[in-house]
Amino acid sequence: MNRMKPSVKMVMALVVTAGVAFAGPGPEIAAQKELKKVLAKKGDVVAGKDRYQAACASCHLDTGAGQPDGTFPQLAGQHPAVVLKQLTDIRAGARENAVMLGAAQSLSEQDMADIAAFLKILPIPRDNGRGEGEFLDDGQVLYKRDCVSCHGRSGEGDPKTYTPVLAGQHYKYLLRQMTNIRDGKRLNANPKMMDAIKGYTDTQVLAVTDFMSRLVMPELPKKKK
Repeated sequence: MNRMKPSVKMVMALVVTAGVAFAGPGPEIAAQKELKKVLAKKGDVVAGKDRYQAACASCHLDTGAGQPDGTFPQLAGQHPAVVLKQLTDIRAGARENAVMLGAAQSLSEQDMADIAAFLKILPIPRDNGRGEGEFLDDGQVLYKRDCVSCHGRSGEGDPKTYTPVLAGQHYKYLLRQMTNIRDGKRLNANPKMMDAIKGYTDTQVLAVTDFMSRLVMPELPKKKK
């Protein structure tokens, strides 16, 4: 029985088809799909408190205040959309964080929505870790020029663009993230931010980071009884 030899075109077609069949979505696409689903869920603050205590508080503290040494960020008062984006990015591999990976993967999508809702109601601390205060004037100039349009005058961020609250964040954590973003080491960094700070010197990174660590959210007026 004669067997027909496959042509080069046939082989190439099989290779391409196999590639399409077995190639899964990239980390960014997978993260975006999960983020869309999680954002559609309604977070439960009570359930979120319990799940946060079980999965997060040992590192980020009961208050969500994080660690002044920069190992764990301050989370209290953060926009739920920002928390959920970072969690889904880490789970999908769109942001590298070996310490957080196991904790993030242990959560269900509802768990994430609940935790984000709980973190939102926690008061932002005003005694966070800060820098030396040596280049604050320069830092203020840089912040107004390159950062305020996205992060806001008080570091309030914007949930619509997944821009985080900076007010109350620890200096050393901010410094590490700023340096990694400038140097292209943070996978899910905002391209607009990367472009804004790519030319910063080490001194400029120190200056603007120190200034950001001193941002304070205005206190909301107390409700009349």
